[in-house]
Amino acid sequence: MVSFDHRQPGTDEGSWTAALRRDLPALDLDVDRLLVVAAHPDDETLGAAGLLATAAARGIPIDLLVATDGERSHPDSPTHTPATLALLRRRELHAAMGQLGLSAAPVFLGLPDGGTDEHRDAIAAAVTHALDRAGSDRVLVLSPWRGDGHRDHRVVGEIVEEVCAARGVHSRAFPIWLWHWGTSDDVPWDRAERLALDPSVQDAKTRALDAHASQLRPLSPAPGDEAMVHVRMRAHFERDAEVFFAPEGVGASAGAEVRDAEGSLVPQGAGATPAPTARMAEGAGASVVVPRESADAAGPSASVGQAYFDDMYARHDDPWGFDSRWYEERKRAVLLAALPWRHYRATFEAGCSTGALTAQLANRSDRVLAVDLAEAALERARRRLGDRANVELRRATLPDDWPEGAFDLVVLSEVAYYWAGSDLDRGLAAAVASLTPDGHLVACHWRHPVAEYPRSGDEVHDALAARSDLVRLVRHEEEDFVLEVFAHPGARSVAAEAGLVS
Repeated sequence: MVSFDHRQPGTDEGSWTAALRRDLPALDLDVDRLLVVAAHPDDETLGAAGLLATAAARGIPIDLLVATDGERSHPDSPTHTPATLALLRRRELHAAMGQLGLSAAPVFLGLPDGGTDEHRDAIAAAVTHALDRAGSDRVLVLSPWRGDGHRDHRVVGEIVEEVCAARGVHSRAFPIWLWHWGTSDDVPWDRAERLALDPSVQDAKTRALDAHASQLRPLSPAPGDEAMVHVRMRAHFERDAEVFFAPEGVGASAGAEVRDAEGSLVPQGAGATPAPTARMAEGAGASVVVPRESADAAGPSASVGQAYFDDMYARHDDPWGFDSRWYEERKRAVLLAALPWRHYRATFEAGCSTGALTAQLANRSDRVLAVDLAEAALERARRRLGDRANVELRRATLPDDWPEGAFDLVVLSEVAYYWAGSDLDRGLAAAVASLTPDGHLVACHWRHPVAEYPRSGDEVHDALAARSDLVRLVRHEEEDFVLEVFAHPGARSVAAEAGLVS
């Protein structure tokens, strides 16, 4: 087991310069698509930014999955909370990817930093889903190296190798901390490949590295806010080449030929039918079967499904007290008061429940589309709304059944914390995509933890604030709930729209 301290000087880059003079085979980039699976925001930049910039320049599509937000990078920081760091690091990743020429938005799984081992199924499901979407494309999957000496890097690297081996998909791993703690004797040279970086790609990587300021520079002069990647460490990522490792049992520059226990060749290609995967139990010789899990598998990493809501409505007429609690009545009034416009053309309400808010939105909209996945909730909403001609109620499971069309108001009230894993990012992306150029997205969520919910309200709002395609117009924060209104970049405040300020 490797043990190291990031604050130590580490291996000098000069030692690696000599070691890397050896003749390594070139990394094969003859692929249709790249899938990068990072344990934290910045892994992909440190280890593979040159490859990403090279692929982007060649027009190769690139998908990026990020398992955690890296919120524990500074556990003793007196100036930044984990939630603040998570938000900051997502923003930095968006900026870094822009420098490398990536156009597709990263998918953030939002798993606990340092806790990937407890969420293997969620990571495997996300990788599997990304490969499924790639269809018959020839995909190269990149991840941190499992031997890097960092637990999250090991776990993500193991999962990627397992999923790819089962499907016959090529994978390569990039080391990060190896360069800090290791020597030439620690490198699996027989599986190493090299990608030369031309000067323009090196410049792009430098700019991408600079975007991760929270990791490369101190957060403040205070103890606990030191840089995670100091100058000597950064030197390892300013080379004119990047190094990648093939999986064990696959020589450098060899294809990912995989055979099952009977010796039969596993079909290759992202769309190949997966076989069961097996991983070695740590410190033991026995293998443990890791089944392929779907994204909706039951458990804490799954989005809350229909059964939960059906049960709630079966046992209670008003499960959350929308009609009986002053708290709920007051919160609706705050939400309505926060809307920048007096009247909207088309409103979409996600998760309308029994229609308490829907009725009031209808008073300020030409047309309202309100959806919920529970038929019992919709039936009560129909009784409340009667024959309101400007309201359409529809059953839908979000984010999968996001409606077509454009809306100048999208309402996410007490709904997005039900979305686990990539469902949150897909839901928010769908919400933004359905906004008209001048539209508003209002989000309002309970802040206290609920055992059945995969996320907190604060996590939802951190994810919204991290989006580069939104700007915040309104924020109202109380101990119990947070309410925000977002719009597309360039939107102006209510006072500016009214001509009170320029």
